[in-house]
Amino acid sequence: MIRLPAAATAVLFLVAGFVLLVLYGPLFVAVFFSFFSFENNAVQWDSFSLDAYWSLIHDESIIDSVLNSLLVGGVAIVLALVLGTTLAFYYNGSRSRFREVLQLVIFLPFLMPPIITGLSLLVFFREVDFPRSLVTVIIGHTVFVLALAYRIILARLQTLRTSLVEASLDLGASRWQTFRYVLAPSLMSAIGSAAILAFALSFDETLITLLVTGTESTLPMRLWAMMRLGFTPDINALVTVILVATTVLSLVAIRFVKLPDQS
Repeated sequence: MIRLPAAATAVLFLVAGFVLLVLYGPLFVAVFFSFFSFENNAVQWDSFSLDAYWSLIHDESIIDSVLNSLLVGGVAIVLALVLGTTLAFYYNGSRSRFREVLQLVIFLPFLMPPIITGLSLLVFFREVDFPRSLVTVIIGHTVFVLALAYRIILARLQTLRTSLVEASLDLGASRWQTFRYVLAPSLMSAIGSAAILAFALSFDETLITLLVTGTESTLPMRLWAMMRLGFTPDINALVTVILVATTVLSLVAIRFVKLPDQS
C-alpha cells in the first residue's frame, strides 16, 4: 500500500471535492429550490413549502410526458433485451462469417452521432409512409440501445463454461430446459445491468426522439420546448423526484444485480 504525504492527500481530497461539487451541485440546487423560493436575488428562508410538488402533480403535460418516457423506455428495453439475447446466442454459437457483418449492423447506430441515426430513421419512416408517433420513438430507442444490451449479454455469455451446457444436454435436458434452468439464471445479472443502462439512455435520449417523434412528447422533448419560455418551479420538484427514484434504483441494482459464483 502506497502512503502519500499529508499535503498530497489533502490536495487529492480538494480535487475530488471540487469534482463532486461540479457534478452534483446543480442537482442539489434544484432540490433546494423545490422547497424554497428565490426572490429579489435572495433566498426566502421562510418560504418552505411543498407547493412545487403539488403543482407538479396537477401539471398534466409534464405527467403525460413522464408516462410517455416510461412507456417508451420500458417497451424499448424489452425489445432490446429479447433481440440482444437472441443475437448474442447466435453470435456465440455460430461460426458463420455473416455474424461479423451482423455485429457491425448492431453497433453502427450506437456508434454514429445520434443526429445521424435519427435522421436515417426519419428518412426511412417517410419512405415507407409510416406516421411518426410513440411507436417510431420506440423503434428509434430500440435501435439505439440494442448494441448496449447485446454487448453486455454477449460478454456474460462468453464467460460461461460450455461444460455446463454439455452436461445439461447429456443428462437428458432439452435445449429449452437447458436455457431455462442453466443459461437464464447465469445471464440474469447481465440482463439486469443491460436493462438499467438501456433505460437510462432511453429516458435521456433527445436528438433521435426529436427527429422521429409525433404529437406526443417524452420528458426530454417537453423540457426542450419549455426552454423557450423558462422553467416553472415544479420542474425543480420533478428533478428531485427523478433523483430520488434513480438513487433507489441504483441501490436496488447494487443489492440484487450480482455476478453468480463460478467457483
